[in-house]
Amino acid sequence: MHSHSDMKINVIPIVIPSYEPDERFPAILKDISAAGLGPVVVVDDGSGDSYNIFFEEAEKLVAPLGGVVLHHEVNKGKGRALKTAFSYILEKMPEAIGCVTADSDGQHSVECIKKCMDALEEHQDSLILGVRDFSGEDVPFKSRAGNTITIKVCSYLCGVKVTDTQTGLRGISAPFMKDLLDVEGERFEFETRMLIATKDKYPIFEVPIKTIYDSKENHQTHFNPVKDSIRIYKIFGVMFAKFLFSSLSSCVIDLALFWVFCRYFVGVFGPAIYVVGATVAARIISATYNYLMNYKFVFNSGKSHTTSFPKYVALAVAQMSLSAALVALLVWSMPGVNELLFKIPVDVILFMLSYYIQRRFIY
Repeated sequence: MHSHSDMKINVIPIVIPSYEPDERFPAILKDISAAGLGPVVVVDDGSGDSYNIFFEEAEKLVAPLGGVVLHHEVNKGKGRALKTAFSYILEKMPEAIGCVTADSDGQHSVECIKKCMDALEEHQDSLILGVRDFSGEDVPFKSRAGNTITIKVCSYLCGVKVTDTQTGLRGISAPFMKDLLDVEGERFEFETRMLIATKDKYPIFEVPIKTIYDSKENHQTHFNPVKDSIRIYKIFGVMFAKFLFSSLSSCVIDLALFWVFCRYFVGVFGPAIYVVGATVAARIISATYNYLMNYKFVFNSGKSHTTSFPKYVALAVAQMSLSAALVALLVWSMPGVNELLFKIPVDVILFMLSYYIQRRFIY
């Protein structure tokens, strides 16, 4: 049993990026060493000469188990520090099945690190997330609120459902490490991009871990609540902006054609019925344009058209039917009101629902 454990930990390095550490940094390294875990790959992310004492001590602690301390001349960000460690492991430790990343500020106990190592050993095709419980009374409100918002946004915009989006304790397989070298993001936003990069490639397996907070951690964290939050939400913003452009341009085409067809069909069909005809004709044209835009420009889908197109058609038909039925009902119930005043709010609601469905089930 002991040798089996040793075999597992020898092929799963522990990656610890660190910037301007304090006494908690050598403390966690001592705990890791005492537990016989390793090797440990530490990345000094340009902390400066005044922090050399910590990294000199770190080198003494990690070297006996085959670990190393890597250095950035200047601060480059957590994302770049992780990529530096990934590159080192892929080149110097080819036998590693992956790595476990942990923070240097004491948030991740040795027991939790070991749990993630064991999970990676058992689920080598997955991204392992050590997830915290944010429901406790000792969890700062800003941490709880920030995580809740990011969970909702990540799920809706990216189709990725997790319970802790910013955890630094992660188990990453060697193939995924190689993929991540090409993923954008140099600072804290890289961890969000990592989640997005799993879609359709790597399942996510969550491991419950202890939630460790203290006043010093909250005071000394290098996460900038303004700059880093902007970087993270910019990822979601760009993604949604593309969909918004595709949808708005489709909507303009749809509304313009709807107005033209309404003027033409009103003398051909009876009251309210002409609305259905105009909706169908306009939607067929605008939906074709929208599908092609979403496939390539928005989601950059790798799925076959034979898989995605039938699903899109089914969604478009359902969306069109709902739009036609709701607008026709409103026109019938309130005659004399311009059709666009009904169609715009109806289609906005359906638009939000459509994004979620396309992101999760079609592309």
